[in-house]
Order: sequence, then C-alpha cells, then structure tokens
Amino acid sequence: MTLLDGKLTAQSIQEDIRTRLEKLLSAGHRRPHLAAILVGSDGASRTYVDSKEKKSLALGFNSTVLRLPESTTEAELLEKVIEMNLNPDIDGIIVQSPLPGHIDENKVTQTISPLKDVDGFHDINMGKLAKGNEGFVSATPLGVSLLMSANSPYGNCTVTLCHSKTQGIGDYTRQADILIVALGKPGFIKADMVKQGSVVIDVGITRIEDNSRKSGFYLRGDVDFESVSKQASYLTPVPGGVGLMTIAALLSNTFKAYKNNLGL
Repeated sequence: MTLLDGKLTAQSIQEDIRTRLEKLLSAGHRRPHLAAILVGSDGASRTYVDSKEKKSLALGFNSTVLRLPESTTEAELLEKVIEMNLNPDIDGIIVQSPLPGHIDENKVTQTISPLKDVDGFHDINMGKLAKGNEGFVSATPLGVSLLMSANSPYGNCTVTLCHSKTQGIGDYTRQADILIVALGKPGFIKADMVKQGSVVIDVGITRIEDNSRKSGFYLRGDVDFESVSKQASYLTPVPGGVGLMTIAALLSNTFKAYKNNLGL
C-alpha cells in the first residue's frame, strides 16, 4: 500500500504561491487577505480554522478570523458577511460549517460574494464547475463527484454517489476502483467494504476528545486506516492527507481571488 502524502503535495502548491506572491510584493502590491468566520465551538471546525489561519500567515497572507458565539443570530452573521463583501482589502471569505441549527447555512453561503467565495460553495461557482467554466472549485463531496465525472483528463469516471443511509452500501463500495469517503463518521469504512487494490481517499475528519494527549484530542478519518491499508493500493491518512490539500486549495483560490481583485 502506498500512502498518499498530502503534506508533500500541499507544500509544493504553497511554495509555488509563495514564489509568485514575493514577485507581486516586491512590485509594491499589498498582501492577499483571507477572512474566516467561525460560529460556535465545533471541534473539527476549530481545528480547520486554526490550521487555515496558521498556513495563511506562514505563506505571507493577511488573515482575519472572526470567532462568534453559538448564540449569534442569522441576521448578525449575515451582517458580518456583508461587511466583508464590501471590504476591498479582503480577497477571500469562508464561513466554517457546520453552523448552529438556527442559522440557514445555504442563505449564508449565497450571501458571500461569488468573487470572494474561495470555498466554492456559492451556486454561481457550483454552476460554473458543473459547466466546466472558470470559477472557484469547491472541495465538497459534490464538487469531487462533478470533477470525477467531467469530460477531462482527470475525469471520465462512472460516479456512484452514496450516503450513510444507502441500503447495502458495502455492495457499492466494494465495486469502486476509487473510493472517496466524506461522511463524518469515524472509522465507518472497514476492510470488508473495500475492493482489493482500490484507491481510497478519506475526506472525513472528526476531532475526538482524549485527555491522555497533550492536545486533549486526536483526529480520525472516516476510514478504518489499519484494516483498509491492507486492502487498498493507495490510501490517504488522517491527519496529513486531504485536509492539508483542502487548505492548499483554499490558499490557491484566495491567491486567485487576490489577483482578480487587483486586476492582474
């Protein structure tokens, strides 16, 4: 089994951005600016936002993280998003999901300017993705499905979309040459659900409390890594796999939005 190391690939992407950014900074341009909003205290969300902030700053971006309490109303959140939309020095905006149940996540997503929607969740960017037009590519499971099925060098796959309540889900997963898992259920995919020699991409990440660890938690993916590693030919780890690539893609989208914002 070959480990698909997201760290090495992500570092390559980030170094390319750093090189291009240094040229723009030396020419007198401002730094790219990524703004994130986190509502509540979901563990996995905190992990992602903290990592995004750290990677942004390390790359030379400006980073703003607005941490709001669980009690924040939908109207208050939308007001913050609109303020960021109108701020010309902010290039990319993300609102970390999941949001509290009293907030309409779709309404929030559609309020973000498509020009600053570096997560690629806005309907306009999703529509561009579906049509193969230029836009911000989302890392959501739907976005992955569209990319895999697209008529492109990296697509042309026959895509089957299942969810956690699909009846006889193992019957589908055992047929897959490429299995992409994004359920949010730690260790859900076992060895007996995986085709021998398949490529398994674990998108899921859950923050599990563990007081025996210094951090107080550990991260686990949706794939039972130990058992599936004996079945798969290629497998992504958690952490160190898709999560790092997601952040690298987010930074790449932010850099793209920054250049668009400057008219470059």
